[in-house]
Amino acid sequence: MHSKHQIKFFTGRSSRYLSEKIAQSFGVPLGKSNITVFSDGEFQPSYDESVRGCTVFIIQSTFPPVDNLFELLLMVDAAHRASAYKVVAVMPYFGWARQDRKDKPRVAIGAKMVANMLRAAGVDRVMTMDLHADQIQGFFDVPVDHLYASSIFVPYIKSLNLDPIAIAAPDMGGAKRANAYSRFLNSSLVVCHKSREKANQVGEMTVIGEVEGKHIVILDDMVDTAGTLTMAADLMMEKGAASVRAFATHGVLSGSAYERIRDSKITELVVTDTIPLRTDKDTSKIKVLSVADLFADVINKVYNYQSISDKFII
Repeated sequence: MHSKHQIKFFTGRSSRYLSEKIAQSFGVPLGKSNITVFSDGEFQPSYDESVRGCTVFIIQSTFPPVDNLFELLLMVDAAHRASAYKVVAVMPYFGWARQDRKDKPRVAIGAKMVANMLRAAGVDRVMTMDLHADQIQGFFDVPVDHLYASSIFVPYIKSLNLDPIAIAAPDMGGAKRANAYSRFLNSSLVVCHKSREKANQVGEMTVIGEVEGKHIVILDDMVDTAGTLTMAADLMMEKGAASVRAFATHGVLSGSAYERIRDSKITELVVTDTIPLRTDKDTSKIKVLSVADLFADVINKVYNYQSISDKFII
């Protein structure tokens, strides 16, 4: 009997570009799987190699369309039914995370529902990055490895040698994250206060803190329509900031986000590769840092029962 169960990596269709990098960094080839698509759009994943007794890592970010989430669920179920020893869902971007509570009457808590579905499919562990709300970890009854992009962003911010630097939160919700960065980087803190008219639409915005003459670094977990981000950047430049950069783990970038960033006063938007950028858009201001090495390292530590706490620098 082997004391260690063989490790295998598989990928969903939408995250193949990232899965290949993670597998390469880890030092194993991606496992062989394929998806049969029926003429009505229904699809059926299958594994082209045995996973019996293996520790299976299935890598898939669950950004829309919902097919990406359902494909992950089907792959988990297939591995579970094929007698895998353990099935780990690696979700660099955890979709539906913004639905983490009832913020108004008669709405679903989508993040909890996703957690329930993953558990029902047979997941033994979940690995994800920069959840929209930390408490989503508590929606699961299995271990959740919640990684942070800070271990990738901080070295890059330091390499820019910005002086004087100020860390900014684009809204009150991001103040905790920004405060952690500012303490770590020994910099001042700026917070934007906005009033939302409705979802994805910002009303008025004010800046709390000193921005004049400073190189501003705005931090967020995701950038979606980029409305808040570009409004905050333009407002800070009006108030005399030396430059404005933005760091967001997940580049959702929907609607006219690419155009907004291109036309804004942002020097640079730094995102990770948890979600692929669109190739048909102007990405000249967008820099992508890869999370592949971080995920490969954490997968290695989890597989070998080692501590991953040194990955949490902030």
